[in-house]
Amino acid sequence: MTWWACEPRRLARDQSEVTTRFPDLTWIPDGPGRWEGRLPPWPFDRPEPARLRELIGDAGMPVTVNYGHAYPMVPPAIYPLDPAPEPIEYTQARFHVMGDGSLCLLQDAAAWTGRDSIVDLLLKAAGWRVEYALLRADVIEAMTVNGIVTDASQDHLIAQALEQASPASEEPA
Repeated sequence: MTWWACEPRRLARDQSEVTTRFPDLTWIPDGPGRWEGRLPPWPFDRPEPARLRELIGDAGMPVTVNYGHAYPMVPPAIYPLDPAPEPIEYTQARFHVMGDGSLCLLQDAAAWTGRDSIVDLLLKAAGWRVEYALLRADVIEAMTVNGIVTDASQDHLIAQALEQASPASEEPA
């Protein structure tokens, strides 16, 4: 028996919330279920930083969101597909990636109550994409504890990451 047979209202809630906020995700009712598709580059409630799309692209991040049979008591696992973290990054806490390649989006298991919205995790995953680009560009040493969903303190680093990636060419002497 699937979790949604036991929790049909929760499935309806998730489908409503996800399709409203992330219309490029599609519900796949195989096994315990999953979402597949793309998260937008900037789904946050503040203005998109200048040059963001130069850093991470226009298409958004493709993801697979795998539910488990214990959902909603256990959060779904979100796997970024492009960029996919390197296996060596799975072992470094600064990348916020679990050992199986899914994103580490909660500080501890108690942070998910079972009543939380999956949209909150999807927003954090979209923020992970931006922080991952900043980390790979060496403008931050580690991802933030709380993420960038509501914290604009790192938005200015996007331009810095682009400048470091392609420094201005020097004039010939």
